[in-house]
Parts: sequence; structure tokens; C-alpha cells
Amino acid sequence: MKKRYPYMLIGMLVISASLGCKKSRTGNYRPEIPVIKIDSTPLIDLPAYWKKDVSRMAGFPNGIQVYQANTLYSSKSLVAYAIVFDPLRVEFKPVVAQENKKPSTFYSAEPGAFACINAGFFGTNASYSLVLYNNVVGSVNIKSLTRTYNGANATYYPTRGALGITTDGVPDISWIYHVGSGNGTIYAYPAPSPNDVTKAPQAVPTATFPSGGKIWDAVNAVGGSPVLIKNGTVTITDTEELIVIDNTSSRARSAIGYTANGKMLIVAVEGNNPAGGTGLNLSELAQLMKDMGCVGALNLDGGGSTDLIINGKQTVRPSDGSERAVMSAVILKSK
Repeated sequence: MKKRYPYMLIGMLVISASLGCKKSRTGNYRPEIPVIKIDSTPLIDLPAYWKKDVSRMAGFPNGIQVYQANTLYSSKSLVAYAIVFDPLRVEFKPVVAQENKKPSTFYSAEPGAFACINAGFFGTNASYSLVLYNNVVGSVNIKSLTRTYNGANATYYPTRGALGITTDGVPDISWIYHVGSGNGTIYAYPAPSPNDVTKAPQAVPTATFPSGGKIWDAVNAVGGSPVLIKNGTVTITDTEELIVIDNTSSRARSAIGYTANGKMLIVAVEGNNPAGGTGLNLSELAQLMKDMGCVGALNLDGGGSTDLIINGKQTVRPSDGSERAVMSAVILKSK
């Protein structure tokens, strides 16, 4: 009797292959391609003029979404991009450089990066805004400024804004100060020190001044100025924070904020582009963030610094015509 085992094995393999294939209309067989379903549910509800930009989300996991706006806003041409993300699922990483470099360079140097936006204020190879990552201070919010008062130089000690995330992934915006020498201890205050360049300087902030201060429990944070929204109310504290950045002019803007359910937003508004976006002033930027559902929002450096890289590609056109080298950035990356 002949052994039939080899023929039986071949038959089983043919049947198995047939089950794993689908016959096309031309009669040829092709392998079934598994379909991976990505959750398309919006992370937050946005005004209708914000359209999801799926083309920029290739390879992104659930928990991060990209939106684009091209509309009239406050009678101005608005061109803007927004990233909405869940800080429990996406890593929020503020970074600072040793010398000025472009956001695209920050992005390229970070493995697993989804996006990168310019962050705080700076000078030549010097950062003037907080950068905190994994509880390590890379740069402090500026601790003192010289302004003219009564015809003479006077030293002011501003409590500028910062956005931080706690170990539990909860975002918070506060006015902060590094109490003590060097990096000091970061204290957060429920209201800014009431500085005003038309008045004598306020005292150096401490653990007890301004009132209500407490050690900030943020582990990752970025500084900017001014605060735009606090506790759901538009609260632009440019006077108290001693920040003058063409506050009432239309220009490119960068901002960061969060909603009541803990989702976060990064927004870049194009400016100074005759064929695109004209930009916004600070009041309009604050209202834009509030319209998006933010209960807390912070202005970042803007103008020629505004630059948002998503999936390796530039979004808004830099208002100087090309990328500006900055000192700090916020990177969103895989956890």
C-alpha cells in the first residue's frame, strides 16, 4: 500500500492558503489585508471651522489629533493648526538647547516625536522661560527685569506664567517664581505679583508673597507669558508679568492650553502672510483658545518664532519667511 501522507499534507496546505486569500474580480487570489481601526472620535469638541487634518496624522496613535483652521476670525484671515492630545497617552516633553536652533532640528533629534512647537522667550544662546522635564530644571523663568521708574532704573521681580503637568497627568497653569538662589524652589501663586511699570516695584516673591503660594507639583512644565486664561476666564496678565510683545497687534502666535477634562492643546497661528494668515492680538488669541474649550491657556513666544512641526513637516508659514532658531521647544512624542 502506498503512503499518501505527503499528498494529504500538500492538500491541507492548499486549502489553508485558499482560506487566507480572497478571489478578486479578475479571478486572481490576493492575501487578505488586516484592517486596523483607529478611533476617530474627537478628543474634544471644537468649533466647526476646525477641520481634522488626517493627512498629517499618519502613524499617530490614539490620543493625539491634528486640526487645521482656514477662516475669518474677528474679521481677520485665520490660518492656524492645533494639536489636541491626551497627556496620559502622549509624552509632553519641554526641551532647552545649549545654543539657538530651529524647531525642525529639535524635532529631528527626538526619537519617536510626533510634533514640535517653539516655546519660551530667549536671547542669543540664553533662555528666559521655564523648561522642566522629569522634575529637572533646564531653564528658569526670568527672575528679574530692569525697567525705568521715576526716571531711574528699577528692578522688578515678575511672576510669569507657566503650564505644567503633575505626576498624575493633570495640567495646570500658574504664575510662578523660583524662590531662593539659582533654580530655587518653584512656587505657584493663584494670582500674579501686582507689578506695574508705572508704579514702584513689588517685593521679591517668597513662599508667602504673593499670598496663597505653594510649592508647585509639576514634573514637566514650560514657561511663557502672559497667562491668557485661568479657571475658565480670560485673564490676560501682561501688565503684571511685565511682558510687551506687540500685545495689541496682529501677529503670529503660539499658545498652549487645556480643557476641563484634562485634554491639552497646542496652537500655532500664522501671521504676516499676505496670502494666508494675518495673525491675532493677545485678546483674540485668548478668545480663540476659550472658543476651543480651554479653561487654562498660556501664550508662548510668537512672531517670527512661531513654528509648528507635525510629522516632520512645517505647518504655518514662519512670518520671517524661514524658521527662526530658538532656545526652547515642546515636543510631543510616544510614551
